[in-house]
Formats: sequence, structure tokens, C-alpha cells
Amino acid sequence: MDMLSDDERARLVPAWQGSSPTPVPTQVVSSDEFVPIPQTERQKKVEARMNALADDYGPRNGLSRRGFFQTAAGMTAAFVAMNEIYGPVFGASPAEARSIDLAQARADGLKDQFIMDVHTHFLRDDTRLEGFVRGREAVGKAGWNPGLVDKPQTIADLKYPNWFKEIYLDSDTKVALISGSPSEEPRDWFLTNDMKLDARTKVNNAAGSRRCLSHAIFAPGYPGWMDEVDRAIATLKPDSWKGYTVGDNTNKDLARHPWRMDDEKLMYPFYEKIVKAGHDIVCIHKGLYPPSTAKRWPHLVPYAGVDDVGKAAKDWPNIRFVIYHSAFRWTGAPGAATDGYAQFEKTGRVEWTSDLADIPAKYGVSNVYADLGQIFAQTTVTEPRLCAALMGMLVKGMGVDHVVWGTDAVWTGAPQWQIEALRRLEIPEEMRRKFGFAELGPADGPVKRAIFGENSARMYRYDVKKAAWKDDRFAVLKDDYLRQGGAPSNLRYGYVTPT
Repeated sequence: MDMLSDDERARLVPAWQGSSPTPVPTQVVSSDEFVPIPQTERQKKVEARMNALADDYGPRNGLSRRGFFQTAAGMTAAFVAMNEIYGPVFGASPAEARSIDLAQARADGLKDQFIMDVHTHFLRDDTRLEGFVRGREAVGKAGWNPGLVDKPQTIADLKYPNWFKEIYLDSDTKVALISGSPSEEPRDWFLTNDMKLDARTKVNNAAGSRRCLSHAIFAPGYPGWMDEVDRAIATLKPDSWKGYTVGDNTNKDLARHPWRMDDEKLMYPFYEKIVKAGHDIVCIHKGLYPPSTAKRWPHLVPYAGVDDVGKAAKDWPNIRFVIYHSAFRWTGAPGAATDGYAQFEKTGRVEWTSDLADIPAKYGVSNVYADLGQIFAQTTVTEPRLCAALMGMLVKGMGVDHVVWGTDAVWTGAPQWQIEALRRLEIPEEMRRKFGFAELGPADGPVKRAIFGENSARMYRYDVKKAAWKDDRFAVLKDDYLRQGGAPSNLRYGYVTPT
């Protein structure tokens, strides 16, 4: 494995060992791909305030701190605390936080909202990628996901059964897409293309409806890669395709096949082949390449940005290109909390994500989309105003109908806290005036409905009104689960820098 070095990992601690069980994370977590920044002073204040509110409101409702944090009121209290420290970014009131009944009524009113998560992961049964276990631990240590706190993580937490529980039972997600990642080392593919198909089939057969979609991974330059594309088209019938321009993102020291989206010789035959077969969605991993990563693998930096997106999109207007992570560069780096936001305030831009938002106008294209996987989680817990700024620039540049919901779960645990964060997030008025951003609006308003699910449903030809998700077997299963009290783990997985 060539992610964090042994020396870097030795300076970190597992998440579950050192984090307060708050409903919303209070520290950056690494999934073994970068060194996480230490908890900031403001994050420490947020964590302390969350705990203080829980110690006040919990006993009033006959609950311990941990028990309170597992309720809708506990989630509300987390956002109240964040507003107190960061300023009014989230729609959350102390009255709702104090009342279990009031908070639950709000949650019940939103539980049937259509949410389609087009960016989820789990690991194969024979995986050797133990580093991702440390990633979940780090999420707990960071306080991102309270259910991961004080709970030793095992590789089982990153496999199918727990993925199913955290996605379909512990969150309001209705439809999930299973993604993956390739590697020069065959054992280190998260899932083979056949495994993703098998999981999709298993989920949909169990549900009695279309609750799960799946990618086929394409790996340009790998031996026999186009033969695998032919096989996937003929036998696997993927819902969309996924590629990593840096090549092997898991073992970067082995990355011998980076590529550009606009490479006419290498990539255009692939685009032509899938279009002829009736496929028109290509998802591309971009960004997540802070200076610490660039220093170790400088030869991959030219492939991590978005300067190859515009020409490919213009040359292939009948393909929808979904740029994963919205090309956000600063994950886990100090820039996420300080330099990135300072850069935005000074220039109105954030590296690579602003470049992505410029592409529709610059190239005259309408077939480029922005995925929020990891970008939303990371910035929400480091600098919510940066999160608001990124949402503003993406909606303004890409169009509200070209921003799609993804969480990158299960790396950061059940995605409910991310869902709640977007439901409550609003771009501050002074930021909207200064930069011309539109209001995000209420949790069930047109902007958030579009991002949460309507955009992806349209892209994947998923008829929300006719689909059976409201009364299929999963709906019954979840109702039973909730009636029995539920058991949301609120877990997170990874490394954190000890404070």
C-alpha cells in the first residue's frame, strides 16, 4: 500500500479512540490518503459547545449525552452549536434542539424526501485495504460521526452488510450508486466490475424495486482495458462508467497509467464505443490533491485538475461528464479551513472547483456536472462558510440542474449528518450579494430537491413518481427498524491528528 507512509501513520490515532460522539464531525479525517490537519481552535469550541448543549438538553429529555446525540434533537443541537461559532449558516433553532418531539416532527416531515446518492463505496470480502478501517476510526476521532466514537472498527465495517445498513436504514437515502476504484494491483480494486453488478442485483432483488445502481470502472492504458469495456457493455450493463485520471489512486507509487479526458488517441475510441452502445454517463474522479499529496507524487498533479474536461465535453456533447468531488483540491489540507477560504474571500475563487464552474460558460457546454462527494463533508466540518461558497459557485457556474448529491459513504459513515447539513445550509446574505450567488432555500425547496435527487434521477432515467421505493420491501424494512428504536451507528472511519 502506498497511501500514508508508516512515519505519517505513526503520528496519527484511530478515530474511535479520541473523539466526542457528536452528531456532526468536528475534525478532519483521513481515509489513509492524506495527513489530516489537527483539530482547529474553532472546531474545539464547536465540539465543546455541542457537548455542553447535550449535557443541558439530554437530561431534560431523560437521556444521556450519547442518547441525546442519537436523536433528531441532538442533530439539531450540533448545528445550533456550529452557528454559534461559525456564524448563522445552518437553519437550526435552540427551541428545536431542546424538544425531542419538535425535532422528530421535522425529521418525520422530511423522511420521504427523494435522495439519490450517486457516490458510495464498500470493499470486497477478500480486500487487504486495511487502511480504510483506520479511515473510519479517524472519522470517529474527528467527531464527524458519533457512532464511530469509542467503537473499534474492523474491516467488516467497510463491507456490504454495514454499507447496506448505513445507507438504507441509518439515512434517508432512497437510491444509491455503488462506485469503485481500480489499481495496478488487481487485489486492490475496491470491487471488481462483476462484484458491483452482483451487489446491484442483490439489492434490487431484495427490495423488489430499483434501489441500487452501479458503475463499471474503466482503466485506460491497463492491459486489456478495452476488452473489459466490451465485456462490461455486453454482460454487465452498468448504469454509468467511472475512471480515475491519476490512474491508480489507491497505490499511487504504482500509478503507471495516468491519462487525460481529452486524449483523442486513447480516450475518444472509448467514448465512441460506449455511445454506440447507448451509454452516456461518464464519472471522473478529480481533485483531492492537496500539497502534501502533490509533494509525494508530483508526476500525477497534471492529471488531477480539470484542464482536460472542457475539450472532451465539447467534442462529446452527447456524453454527460460527472466530475466527482467537484475537483476540490484542498481535502485534509490546511487550505480547507484557512487558505482555501481566505483565497475565496480575496479572489472569489477556490482552486480547481472554480475552474470546473467556469467550464460551461468558457466552452459553451451543458454536459458537465459537479458531484459533492467528500467536498461537502470536508468543508462542512472545517469551514462551513467555505462550504456555502462552494455551493454558491457550483450552482452559479454549473446551473442548479447540474449539481448532484454524493457522499462518498461509507468512508465517513452513515451519510445522514451530511443530508441534514445540506437541508439546513444557507449561503449567508452578504456572500450572496457580494458574489451573486442564489439562495439555496428550504430543505424541501426546488434547489435542494434538485441537488438531492431530481438531477440524478433525470440523468439516470429514474422515474421518481412511478418508482416503487415508497412501498417496496425496503420501505417496510425501514419502518420496522425505526419502530424498534433504530440503531444508527453514527460511525466514522479513518485517521486523525491527535490534539
